Amino acid sequence: MFTPIAGRTVLVTGGTKGIGKGIAGVFARAGANVVVNGRDAATGEAAAGQLSGQGGEVAYIGGDVSRAADCERLAAQTAERFGGIDVVCANAGVFPDVKLADMTEQDIDSIFATNVKGCMLTVKACIPHLERSGHGRVILTSSITGPITGFPGWSHYGATKAAQLGFLRTACIELAPRGITVNAVMPGNVVSEGLDELGDEYRASMEASIPLGRLGEVEEIGAAALFLATDEAGYITGQTIVVDGGQTLPESLAALQAV
Repeated sequence: MFTPIAGRTVLVTGGTKGIGKGIAGVFARAGANVVVNGRDAATGEAAAGQLSGQGGEVAYIGGDVSRAADCERLAAQTAERFGGIDVVCANAGVFPDVKLADMTEQDIDSIFATNVKGCMLTVKACIPHLERSGHGRVILTSSITGPITGFPGWSHYGATKAAQLGFLRTACIELAPRGITVNAVMPGNVVSEGLDELGDEYRASMEASIPLGRLGEVEEIGAAALFLATDEAGYITGQTIVVDGGQTLPESLAALQAV
């Protein structure tokens, strides 16, 4: 049995939909008080309402993580509302699709602003609160795309996800004396909003590339994040957990067909 995290405070950036909402839901059901952050107030308030009543209290605080002032305000308001911050899940990310030959400078700047700069600014803003917690945890949402795999149209996205791991490996050293661990989850393909719009054939082709034969659920990413937030994971830092159903293991589709 793990030590309960009920009553602790968790900040999830990009927590109003997709993987972030799944992470927030897992923590809320574990009894934690959760703040979900996003740029759209209507979506954020709706997400907080849907996640409330499952265990811990869930609140929405808006803000753009690519702005330092917003990150400082987000950290301060979270700490003020719930008396501190124990866990920050730096999850906010965007994933526009554009091929390298067609990519503009703005395409590159905007994705790095959210996925890399936003991650770093969020963590920086939360450091004093995490240190006071006594069991501070930073959990990044990276991806298999970039650090391990590639996909056409996502060269800029993959670069940001690899950059997050470069940040992790030094941040964990700097924050260790403060009693803060820094780790990452690396999701493969998961079920999220918009998947149905791509059609059954597209989903079937994705599932065919995964040894477990299905896409992941956002709650399964949340479960990995929850483990990294426990007291029992207190000696784990600077590490990554791939949650992909074995997707990165076969050297080709033929390897799966051979089974």
